Amino acid sequence: MKTFLKYLGSFILLLIILLTIWCGSNMKDRNKGYLADLKIKGNSSGHLSAGFAAIPITPEVPDRWTDNNHNAEYEPKKGDTFTDGNGNGVFDPVWIAGFGNSRAANGIHDDLWARTMVLDDGSTRIAIVVLDAIGFMNNDIIDIRSLIPPEAAVTYTIITSTHTHEGPDLLGLWGKSPFSSGINKEYMEYVKNQTAKSVTDAVKNMRQARLEISEDLTGAIPLVKDTRKPEVFDSGLRFIKAVDSKTGEILGSLLSWADHGETLWSENLLITSDFPHYFREYVEKGVYQGDSLVKPGIGGIAVFINGAIGGLMTTHPSLGIIDPFSGAEIKEPSYEKADAEGKQLALLALNAMKKPAEVIDSASISLIVRGLALPIRNVMFKLATATGILNRGTVGWMKMRTELSVFNLGPLSFVTIPGEVYPEIINGGVEAPSEGDFGIQPVEVPSVREMMSGKYKFVFCLANDEIGYIIPKSQWDVEAPWAYGRSDSPYGEENSLGPETGPILHGRLKEMFSELNKPE
Repeated sequence: MKTFLKYLGSFILLLIILLTIWCGSNMKDRNKGYLADLKIKGNSSGHLSAGFAAIPITPEVPDRWTDNNHNAEYEPKKGDTFTDGNGNGVFDPVWIAGFGNSRAANGIHDDLWARTMVLDDGSTRIAIVVLDAIGFMNNDIIDIRSLIPPEAAVTYTIITSTHTHEGPDLLGLWGKSPFSSGINKEYMEYVKNQTAKSVTDAVKNMRQARLEISEDLTGAIPLVKDTRKPEVFDSGLRFIKAVDSKTGEILGSLLSWADHGETLWSENLLITSDFPHYFREYVEKGVYQGDSLVKPGIGGIAVFINGAIGGLMTTHPSLGIIDPFSGAEIKEPSYEKADAEGKQLALLALNAMKKPAEVIDSASISLIVRGLALPIRNVMFKLATATGILNRGTVGWMKMRTELSVFNLGPLSFVTIPGEVYPEIINGGVEAPSEGDFGIQPVEVPSVREMMSGKYKFVFCLANDEIGYIIPKSQWDVEAPWAYGRSDSPYGEENSLGPETGPILHGRLKEMFSELNKPE
């Protein structure tokens, strides 16, 4: 008996040692020594240039399957069957990110893209890339930057995501089960290479350009719902149209709005970029009623960037979208609903761009980039990091590398934020409900847009990382009694690094804007 206990103890000790080594390997810094730190003060205006590119990142979906119980989960033990499209004898899933596990793609509705806009003032060149993905982590973005050749002469690359909930898992959280990553390594490498190509192609396509700036800050309010109090939106539409200075050709456009890419909701099993697909298509090619062109498009390449979508900003199934031509209200998630949303957005954009508020053809870029390490307080995020499901490593003990950037270009101000920030941090309206866990007054004041110096203020979220929800600390609410009369804990905290994330990021941005806007 003593011998058995001795061997059992030795076996348990060995398992503990192996588990410790494995977890340590998963938490190893993937980009040791990497530092995002950059400061450029543009003091003299130069002629502006712009370039655009759109490169597909659509996955292959070789197999199809039958969802016998119509729950949008591939469950062969419950009778789900598949058709072996590539003849290899096994089911080859493409796990869709955004709602639940085991959600396998059953085909492709429209292509996914890496779309890039490059801006250049003659001395500084910024590439702004948007992926049709739920998100992309900072370590993978660092990998893409290393793939961009030096001759592209890109000063800083920003990579954001549309946050579609209908594309392949690129974060690792939506695999077959909560304990397995949904990332296909070959597809991930394909996305990285295609994204780098999108940047290099946009650089090759650069032309001297004028930028036409326009806004519609109220028209899109009916298209999005805030599912958590306080109701604060980031519903303004902001646009930049780049026009070739010599030929008058439209090179492309940047379209900025804030809404979760989940209009199709959780039962859709086709790969799609959701409403951004329709929005971009109609801005480029025009809006049709049947076969009749109602509003001509502008051409070029449309780049859609998401804004402050925390809270949760969404075209919820309970929110009806009005078809602009038939007048019918569409509530149930469907491609018809996403199409109507895209038409409404495109009509607002095309109308606004007909009368730009301002036009610039020369300016200087001022840019500040800062890296930082955020503490991981969320227990589930800690487990996912230690087990490698969140395969990004750490810097220090349970700290996550990320980055922020702010830049100005003439009357334009930009900020990039690495997650799903609550709109009240961006636009004001942070509250301090008495039931909040910390019993404190708002910390994240003044609002981010108050700190931005430009006349036209663009906020890019899910930029250079996806760290989850960024919540005002005074609104943090995981302990009863719940604020605003809720009967349970709100959703956001489950997918946030922790209550200090908002104050840390806001405080760092406050420092960066002060530095950016300080006269030299």
